[in-house]
Amino acid sequence: MRAYDAVTSRKKNIFGSKHRRAGPSWELSKPTGSGLKNYKCLWRGKPRKKHRGTAITDNTASSSRLRLRICFYRLPRSMEFLLRTLRIWMLIVAVIAMATGSLAQDNNATKAETGYITGTVTDVQGDVLVGASVVLQGPALKGPRKVLSDDNGFFGFKQLDPGTYSVSITAQGFASWTSPDIILKPGQYAIVTGATLHIAEALTTITVASTAASPEELSAEQVNILEQQRVFGLIPNFYVSYDQNAPPLTAKSKFQLAAKVAFNPVTFVGVGVVAAAEQAGDHMDYPQGWKGFGQRYGTVYANGLTDIIVGGAILPSLLHQDPRYFYQGTGTRRSRILHSIRSTFVCKGDNGRLQPNYSTMGGDLASAAISNAYYPASNRGVGFVFGSFLLGTGQRAAANLAQEFLLSRFTHKARNQH
Repeated sequence: MRAYDAVTSRKKNIFGSKHRRAGPSWELSKPTGSGLKNYKCLWRGKPRKKHRGTAITDNTASSSRLRLRICFYRLPRSMEFLLRTLRIWMLIVAVIAMATGSLAQDNNATKAETGYITGTVTDVQGDVLVGASVVLQGPALKGPRKVLSDDNGFFGFKQLDPGTYSVSITAQGFASWTSPDIILKPGQYAIVTGATLHIAEALTTITVASTAASPEELSAEQVNILEQQRVFGLIPNFYVSYDQNAPPLTAKSKFQLAAKVAFNPVTFVGVGVVAAAEQAGDHMDYPQGWKGFGQRYGTVYANGLTDIIVGGAILPSLLHQDPRYFYQGTGTRRSRILHSIRSTFVCKGDNGRLQPNYSTMGGDLASAAISNAYYPASNRGVGFVFGSFLLGTGQRAAANLAQEFLLSRFTHKARNQH
């Protein structure tokens, strides 16, 4: 069979109305005189299965070419409805599959956002505690969540939303423990550290009914405090109070305090040092040698004894004045200097008010006057008495300055009382 050349034809359709919706057409060529009995359709160069068609010969054409138009028949309506329904169901299935995949992704994302809090409960020795009550609280929870620590002391809370939480742990026989705030992030695995419980302390409250202490008891307590005040832990420093509101001393306490200073072993040593210094300076008209040293030792001790007994016990008891120097310790340097000097002339009375310091000045004057009885004749007289009085007053002011700025640093118990 000869091969035919197919040429696409776009000419007017000459078939009946029932063929107007048919497919494309071909044009077949063969030499004049040949008939067309059987043929195969060619669609873009590929053979197709046979189709029924109608052949029409154009006798007027000079080229004697046979023009053939092949028309495809339409499918039945039932088949078209079936195919259309199948396409709709395939579209619905595809939509459902896409929606299911999206929901699954959303669920996975939600699960990935939850967190976890865990930890281990131990005691101070590092041993795990079994059955400890662990309570989780936080604004993200509807209510507290509670678990018990397992055999390994382990506890855990799952599926927690991001937020701030706190863990409280209690166990019988142990003090409760609460963690700091735990800020949980999405998907975080937080481990609680430091969950160590201490043994609970048994507290016993004892109520003691007591009456107010008497002035004698308060005064005796003050004497005990003053007796512990020693420079370098050795030299008595009894006549200074580091408490501005210290209770007053009774007359008995004033004499006790004066006696403790006058008859203290350290006082005897100090008198010997002063006597040696006076002998070295040839002070007073006493001879040199052991005799002169003994005379100077006696006068120095007598001066101190009369001064402390009269100015520290007799007159303060009679005049109801406090013989102690009250340490200030605060304020400007100028105010402290003024306080030290003023205390030589102004003292605190037993009633807590400031008064002229008749006791101290009277003790200095009495000591200078009594010394006229045992000083050498050449060292006696009214001028000598007042000279000794002024010298004693100046020494008192210097001693107060030393108490304020120097001796307080080296006095035992001073810092504890201030």
